[in-house]
Order: sequence, then C-alpha cells, then structure tokens
Amino acid sequence: MASSMIFTDCSSSTTSRLIHFNRRSSNNNTLLLRQCVDQLRLRTPNRSCSSLSIHCSSSPTPANSESEASLAKVIDGKAVAKTIRDEITIEVTRMKESIGVVPGLAVILVGDRKDSATYVRNKKKACDSVGIKSFEVCLSEDSSEEEVLKSVSSFNDDPSVHGILVQLPLPSHMVEQNILNAVSIEKDVDGFHPLNIGRLAMRGREPLFVPCTPKGCIELLRRYNVEIKGKRAVVIGRSNIVGMPAALLLQREDATVTIIHSRTKNTEEITREADIIISAVGQPNMVRGSWIKPGAVLIDVGINPVEDLSAPRGYRLVGDICYEEACKVASAITPVPGGVGPMTIAMLLSNTLTSAKRIHNFE
Repeated sequence: MASSMIFTDCSSSTTSRLIHFNRRSSNNNTLLLRQCVDQLRLRTPNRSCSSLSIHCSSSPTPANSESEASLAKVIDGKAVAKTIRDEITIEVTRMKESIGVVPGLAVILVGDRKDSATYVRNKKKACDSVGIKSFEVCLSEDSSEEEVLKSVSSFNDDPSVHGILVQLPLPSHMVEQNILNAVSIEKDVDGFHPLNIGRLAMRGREPLFVPCTPKGCIELLRRYNVEIKGKRAVVIGRSNIVGMPAALLLQREDATVTIIHSRTKNTEEITREADIIISAVGQPNMVRGSWIKPGAVLIDVGINPVEDLSAPRGYRLVGDICYEEACKVASAITPVPGGVGPMTIAMLLSNTLTSAKRIHNFE
C-alpha cells in the first residue's frame, strides 16, 4: 500500500498545490469524507489550553475501558495562536517604547495566483494585528529571476526589514533554491536557508530560525504539556519544509523518531507504535483509526479539499487523518481547519520579532 502513496508538501506557502481533488470518487468514499469533516466541525470547541495536560500512553489502553470510549481532546491551534499573537503584541509595543524600533516583515510575491495573493493579504493582516510593519513587492509572472533577486537584495540591505519571506510557489522558470538561498540568514524568518537547516540538524548548534509550520507543531505540543522526551514519534512525510524539520525538532526534544515516506514498508504497523504522530503528506483521510495506538497525540498538518456539493464552494477541507475515526482512539488531536494552520502564521510573526530583537540587541 505504501508504495502507491503520493506525498505532498503541506506547508502554508504551498497549500495552493493541494487544491485538486477527484470528482470521480465513489459515493461511498465521498460519504465517508463528508462524515469526517462534519465530525470535525462538530468537535471544534472554543476552549483555553492553559490548564490542559496530555500524557501519551506507553502501552495500549485496555479494551472496553472508560478512557477508550471517550473522545480525544481537541488541540485548539486557533486559541493558542491568539495567545501567542497577544504575547507578540506586548513585546512589539515594549520594543517600540524602549528603543523606538518596530519589527518589519517583507513579502515578495511573484505572479498573480489568487491563492498566493490571499496568503500574502492574510500575513499582512496578521502583521497589522500585532503592530509589525509589513512591506510588499509584487512582481509579474514573467519577471526574471534576476528581478526577484534584486528585490531580495534590497530587503537584505534595508535596516527597517527584519524578516524576508518569498511566497511560494514561484513560477516554473525560476530556480526556487537560488532565490531562497539569497535571503540573508539573519532575516530568514521562514527558516529555509541551508545554514539554518544545517544547524537544526546538528547537536550543539542552534538555528537562527526554525521553519514556521513544524515550529508551530512543537509549540502546540509544548503548550498542551504533551510529554515528548522518551516517546516514540512518527512523522509522515519528509518534505524540506515540514516533515524533515519536524523530525529534527522532535529528535531535539529527545523523542525516538521514525519518518514514513512513499517508499516505507509496513506503514500502518509503524504508525501504530507511535505515541505522537505528525502527518504532513497531503492525502485526505489517509491515516485511519486502525493505524493509531490508543492514547496517541495527533498533529495533522494536512489541508486537503474534498468534494462536497452541499458546501458553498463545492468542497470542504479535511486533514491527512480521518478525524471521525481518530478522535475515538487518540488522547488529543488537532482539527482541520483550526489546528496547525493558525500556528504557522503565529510562528512567522514570532520569528520576525526574534529577528528584530537579535539585530538590535534587545532583551
């Protein structure tokens, strides 16, 4: 089964690559996917996580136990992200009042993709909400790579800019790595620079920035007091943007980590041993309830549209994990939407603030 899986990058900057679904799917599959989404919508409460503590079980829960019959706690990424934004707002104000500096984030958008433009607008709104200045350069689809590099260089040299983000995907005629590598490592708030990734992978080294989506996953586990040290963790997907750095972060927290990818054999058996699962493959409802060890904690990075003619847009968003099945087995789970997504932008704002503090030696 594993050899036929298609693994897709699930970061916020590449979500546009996921907006494709099969309208020829069977009625049974469509019904199951709708049930998963409906259960997700019904199970997303508005609760604070300040007092919640979740403990991963080291062994399966006894059959017919009371805990097995209960539903998983919802890890509310939307609420956690709001708390983080509030914390950032306080620090931005303190920095401005103390040294007269306001953190600045620059975004470079190439082309006229509507989804990319929407992401850029959302990031600008998020900046405005916490008091961070936002800068934006919009280039045409047929711009040359040299023009994009010129914009990157300009922001590298601008002292009012503390973070630079190149909105992905870029047009096909551009070499993505050339442009990402040109961003100053001191302003690489996306955490994609090879030196930042290299430092993340090395013991005893600290990256200046960690990629936002995997950083958000770990932050959710921390804020919900999920014990990571000594636990078995499985990361499904090995992209440079989510899967690989997520595995490195879990390893830094002293988890024993296994990465599952398109060539992995016995995928279900490996996943069933995990205390913590982070899934980022872009396959709707791929992870079934039977894959999950009772009591596991599930972080679902997937953002997948599935056909639903009753929805206003003709589709609904679901994760990689079948929520309806998983919430009956796991101890905690992130919803889709409302889980990892809001955390990605919150971590981007956090990285920008950290950059400004570091550049100006502000404690």
